[in-house]
Amino acid sequence: MSTSLSEIEKKTVPINQYIESLEQPFQEKFLARKQDYRLNAETTSQLTGFAKDYVLVVFSAQWCKDCATYIPVLALMSEATGMDVRIFGGLKKDPLSHTRKWRSPPSPPEVETFHIDKIPTIVVMSKEGKEIGRIVENPKLAPTLEQKICEIIKSQQQCSAY
Repeated sequence: MSTSLSEIEKKTVPINQYIESLEQPFQEKFLARKQDYRLNAETTSQLTGFAKDYVLVVFSAQWCKDCATYIPVLALMSEATGMDVRIFGGLKKDPLSHTRKWRSPPSPPEVETFHIDKIPTIVVMSKEGKEIGRIVENPKLAPTLEQKICEIIKSQQQCSAY
């Protein structure tokens, strides 16, 4: 899938702005995780070399426990590497619908475009707007989130080399 990154930028917020906008007690949980987590230095260095060529587009909600685990790590990664991380926040489930998982609004319509079923969903995209991989909800990460993102990007780099 290829998507206009300029449109995504208009409809999302930078990751730290997202965290700052969260209500309590959710913001406190996100910030505590951000303070406690330590990035893998070697992986962070590798990601810095890729930062200008990729963007992460993330679907999140403040009430989501897995989002509180992973979003702060992405914020640290963005700060350390300069990689752009954009958030579609405010997702809400639609318990009254038998055909849609997310209520839109307030959930952004992009939940349909990106076929979002679970959150967080982290979409790794090239700066050309092409999705190269995604991490959904609470995956088995090898062994950290930043390393999984690096693996996705490296596999794309190897494919592009041919």
